[in-house]
Amino acid sequence: MGVSYLLDTHVVLWLWGSPGRLAADVRDALGDPRNRVLVSAASAMEVATKTRLGKLDIGHTLVPAWASWLREISADELPISTEHALLAGSMGWDHRDPFDRLLVAQAVIEGVALVTADAAMSQVPGLRVVAAR
Repeated sequence: MGVSYLLDTHVVLWLWGSPGRLAADVRDALGDPRNRVLVSAASAMEVATKTRLGKLDIGHTLVPAWASWLREISADELPISTEHALLAGSMGWDHRDPFDRLLVAQAVIEGVALVTADAAMSQVPGLRVVAAR
């Protein structure tokens, strides 16, 4: 068995619209069938919310295709559990974005690496981060 990766929302968007923004070794790792790719329900909510608010044009094509696209990239959906939500809300990490807090909590609890370009994520104790670029 390989490595399990949870994708930060911007990584999901890059894979959808501009995969060249990801480092080649990251694209290779995510495409390796020995590895597991996870996409959080929190990312689905973030994309849908930003699309509704007019802040994410790409969402108009991604939201309706979400489930089929996850199958296409061989990604598994990671639901949000109560355990995830409680950790996200109680972490001492000084970061206000609730979507980021959920993704970090999920990665920590599930013991998976978070693929992100957000340097703030590397400040979280116990979180394995894979630099997206």
